Formats: sequence, structure tokens, C-alpha cells
Amino acid sequence: MVITSVGVVGVGTMGSGIAEVLARSGFDVIGVEIDEAGVARGRGHLEHSTARAVAGGKLDEAGRAELLGRITLATALSELAEVDFVIEAVPESLELKAEVFAQLDKIVKPETVFASNTSSLSVTAIGVHTARPGKVVGMHFFNPAPVLNLVEIVRTVVTEPEVIAEVVAFAGRLGKTPVVIGDRAGFIANALLFGYLNHAVRMFEQRYATREDLDAAMRFGCGYPMGPLALLDLIGLDTAYEILDSMYHQSRNRLHAPAPLLKQMITAGLLGRKSGRGFYAYESPDSPVVVDAATSSTVDVSTAREVRRVGVVGTGTMATGIAEVFAKKGHAVVLRARSAEKAEAAVAKVGKSVGRAVRKGKLPESEAAAVLARIRPVVDFAELSEVDLVVEAVAEELPVKREVFAALDAVVRPGAILATTTSSLPVIECAAATGRPADVVGLHFFNPAPVMKLVEVVATIATAPDVVATAHAVCAAVGKHPVHCSDRAGFIVNALLFPYLNDAVKMLEAHYAQADDIDTAMKVGCGLPMGPFELLDVVGLDVSLAIQRTLYNEFREAGFAPAPLLEHLVTAGRFGRKTGKGFRDYTA
Repeated sequence: MVITSVGVVGVGTMGSGIAEVLARSGFDVIGVEIDEAGVARGRGHLEHSTARAVAGGKLDEAGRAELLGRITLATALSELAEVDFVIEAVPESLELKAEVFAQLDKIVKPETVFASNTSSLSVTAIGVHTARPGKVVGMHFFNPAPVLNLVEIVRTVVTEPEVIAEVVAFAGRLGKTPVVIGDRAGFIANALLFGYLNHAVRMFEQRYATREDLDAAMRFGCGYPMGPLALLDLIGLDTAYEILDSMYHQSRNRLHAPAPLLKQMITAGLLGRKSGRGFYAYESPDSPVVVDAATSSTVDVSTAREVRRVGVVGTGTMATGIAEVFAKKGHAVVLRARSAEKAEAAVAKVGKSVGRAVRKGKLPESEAAAVLARIRPVVDFAELSEVDLVVEAVAEELPVKREVFAALDAVVRPGAILATTTSSLPVIECAAATGRPADVVGLHFFNPAPVMKLVEVVATIATAPDVVATAHAVCAAVGKHPVHCSDRAGFIVNALLFPYLNDAVKMLEAHYAQADDIDTAMKVGCGLPMGPFELLDVVGLDVSLAIQRTLYNEFREAGFAPAPLLEHLVTAGRFGRKTGKGFRDYTA
């Protein structure tokens, strides 16, 4: 198939972006809109986008003129009679797309291939409205098309194999990264992404966490480029609703059923950036500038207790990292271990960490010595009697943690705060092991603690308000970003992250796509720092399974049931990087 000219039906935000990509790659483009007003909007999108590229130094004026010169805009599908390839990018309606394809089928050459940019609809259901279903594919670009390199190429059960090969080659000529998949609701990226976004909306709807804390948790805790609610505002709440609704009607997975809040916001005209207001309010329609973001915390820290001396219980990576965090900020730290040898080894671990920071120029050598001098290793719990805050960081086993809290309750002075770093266990269970549940709070640091900015502050139904205020103030004082949530399995980050990872395992288990393609889709298409299988192997499949089981046991949500493949890999001893084998094999 020789392609020199391409038709694009629909030149809204996505269609105009696709037209720009095609023209940049040297193709002649004919864009078709429903009326002259649509043509004018499409031309405006193109001029605005290419002007930004010039301002950013990615295109010069001569190149811009040449690019725009390759694009012709029209209002009649008959203008596409001689094109070699057609990409449809009209609104996400099966009836509308089917009508467009039926009309095109009577106009264009018999050998011309049709591609739909649908993000969630059945390509098969669209293609059957033509006399050439074997030449119909999905070609799902990501927004903004000139920037994001992923293209999901969707084959139906009747798409001709040579057509798929030709479309893959065509995507390569556009400088895109193609992944070939079957025709299933949401394809790869949306099927994984929108379940996660919908879950975040439900958390907000239930007032489990604020919009700022939900978004900050995923940015600082997972390294995501945007939080889920800010991302929904960018996508458009109406678009998100249509995608979720389409996914639900195909999958019947309750987790894909759009959160009721989405429908309410759409009805009120709160569509996100495009309307100037969604979960956030913006300077103007289509503006990225948020005008109502909280500039300061809603937590009243005026009631916070003074914290000077800090105790840390544990000798693992998390415990030593937390000890380092507090010692660097001038706190006297008492580090409790089960033996003198373990205590000294834990301090040595901190020494290695601060030594690395000195070598990288992030810490003066004199300060490194001072940090170590502030940490006092001990074995007896009684040595923690005068601290103002104790952070427990022992093994993620409830009986062990309860035993530690009971021991702390017996020796630590009244008024001191007892905190647990658990990532998924109920904080109230730790509090119940003491006679002071009002003074117990969750402080979930992220690994490595000296590097990661996020701390989840978890209040139980018994935690006193001044304890929450103290936890917030302490986190801020040591340079962390505290986010607040209730005592529920997974808190914010793990409750949003692990169902998404579990869904990826189920997708692999169903032989829908390969692990490499799924990882590529999420990194290239969604801008995530790691693909789900890369991340699972780093976290540890055994740890991931334990967290997923905790989520399932608490919420009893069928969609949270651990994927059988994950359970089988753990049973086989394939835990990820730490054992050398997980979803992938690793060399030493």
C-alpha cells in the first residue's frame, strides 16, 4: 500500500492533532468537518498548536508554513474520493462513526483502508457498516497527538493480516510507537487507566480524601505526571464518562460503571478544562491555569504538640530511612532494635546512605557526621520513655505490630504520639493494643524515605485532632508532603495503584496483550514512569499479592480479587527482582 494522501474526518482537538502529525511527516492531508464553523475551529487548533511549536523552538516559521500548506480543510466527504488512507476522529458515538464509515465506503477507492480513532468503542461494530470490514482497523492516537508517541492499532476478527502490517509500518513513518491489540473495551491504556480514574472519583465522592490530596498522593507517591482528578479535567469529564460507560457495557465490570458524581458534574456543565471548571476551576475555558487550588493546608496546626525527640522501632530499610529523615532535620533519634548488633548495623546503614549523599554533593561532610551523632541505637523499649513521637517500622504483620504497640504503651510517656508506617494494615488494630488510642496515627512513608516526598497521614476513628495536626506539622517540618485519609485498606496510593496493577495482570493472563506491550502503552501513552509489570517486579510480587488480598478482604469487591496468575507466580517463588525471576527474568 502506497500512502501519499490521508483523509481525516473530524478536525476537533484530536483530529487536528492527527492532521498535524500527518503533515509533519510529509503527507498531504484533507480534513473534513461538518460545517464551516467546524472548519474554522479546526484551523484555529492547527494554527495555535503550530504557533506553540514555533515558540518552543520545535519548528521554524518556514516549516510551519510548509506544514499548514499540506493541510486542506473541507466540509464534504466527497473531497476524500482519491485519498489512500482515512482516519476517522469524530465524537465518541457508535451511531455517528458507523454513519461516517457507511458514507465513506461509497466514496473512496476500494483499496483504501479505514481507521477509527475510537478510544473505547468496538471497531468491529463500526467496520460492519462498510463493504470492506477486512480493511477497517482501530488507530487510537493519544492526546495531544503531536506530543504522545503511542498508537494502539486494533485488529478485529476479520481485519486482513496484511492490512495490520501496513498500518504498523504507516504508524512507524509517523514516528509513533505502535502496539497491536484485539478489539476489547478500552484497549490497553484506557482499560487500565479509566478504572483507576473512576476509583479516584469515587474516593472524592465519598469524601475519603480531598482533591488536592488525591492528586498529590499519586504525583509524589508514584511519580505520575498528573493526579487523577487533574487528568480527568484535562481529558474532559464528558469524554471520560462516555469511555467508562462504553467499557462497562462491554465488560460488565462494576469498577467501570461511571461514578455518579461524573454524571452530576456533566449535567451541571462542569466538563473540566474545556469548560473552565471541573474538579478544579480554571482561568478561562481551555486554560491550564488553576485559580482555586488550595494554597495552604486545611489542617489547623496551631494545636500541634511539640516534637523534638523521635523514636524509631525497626532496623529495615524503611526504619533506617525514617531515622535518617528526622536526624537530618536536627531531631534527636532513638533507634530501637532487637539486639545490639542489629542496632549498630542499622546505624551503619544510615552512615552508608549519608555517605552517598556526601559523594553526590547533596550533604556537607560535616553535616553527615552530625546526622549520625543524633542517632542513638538501643535495645530496651524503656529507652524510648521520653521521646515525643515514636514511629514503628517493623515487619508488615499485625501480631508483630500489636506486640510493639503494647510494649510502647507500657513505657512511653503520656502525651507522646505513637505512629505506624503500615502500608495496608488497619491502624486502629495497632491503636487497640494500647490504652491511648487517641494518640495513635498512621504515618505511611514511601520507600526510600529520604528521597520520596509523600507521607500518608492516616487518622482512625479514635485519633485526636491535635495528633493529626502534629503529624501534619512534623511531616512538613522534615520536608515531606503530607496527605490525609481515613483508616481504610490501602489508604490512598495503594488503594488506587494495586487494583490497576492487578487489572494489568488479568489482561496478560487473558492473552490480550504481551507484558512488553502493556508496559509500553502505559509509559508512552500515559507518561507513567514505569509500566505495571516493571513496577510489580520492583515492588515484589509477594508484597503486591498481600496488598491486593488486603484490599479484597476489606472491600469485598469482585474486581479486587487477586489475579490467579499473580498467585501462581508467588507460589512458584517468582517474587520479581529480589529473586531474579518475576514477570521477567533478571541476571545478577
